[in-house]
Amino acid sequence: MTSLDIVQQYYQHFNQQNWEGMLSLLSEDIRHEVNQGDPRLGLDLYRAFLKHMEECYEEQLTDMVFFTEPTDQRIACEFMVHGIYKKTDGDLTPARGQRYVLPAGAFLELNKGKITRVTTYYNLPLWLKLVSEA
Repeated sequence: MTSLDIVQQYYQHFNQQNWEGMLSLLSEDIRHEVNQGDPRLGLDLYRAFLKHMEECYEEQLTDMVFFTEPTDQRIACEFMVHGIYKKTDGDLTPARGQRYVLPAGAFLELNKGKITRVTTYYNLPLWLKLVSEA
């Protein structure tokens, strides 16, 4: 299976809310570089992140475009996030079931058939505007 195949499967699991499927594709020492905040290291923190996300958000990714490079170790992906803000996340805008559509992107690194890094980027001020106006 190529790195592209693995990353595509990872995002299929995301859209199916198959968190264990996602986790099965990650290395034990996964480096998760979130849009805001410090990197999180290891499967336990990634599992906690997924649990938190499931509590606060319901999201589907569409319009996915994948980019590869010759060594088959890095994949980039851009996509649209179609979401529902279900539960207030920390000190962010209060959740009232607001719907949003937001462009985002990710960079993934793989080694020996496992994802070793996931870096995600999106425009937080735009997301705040979308859920505040909804």
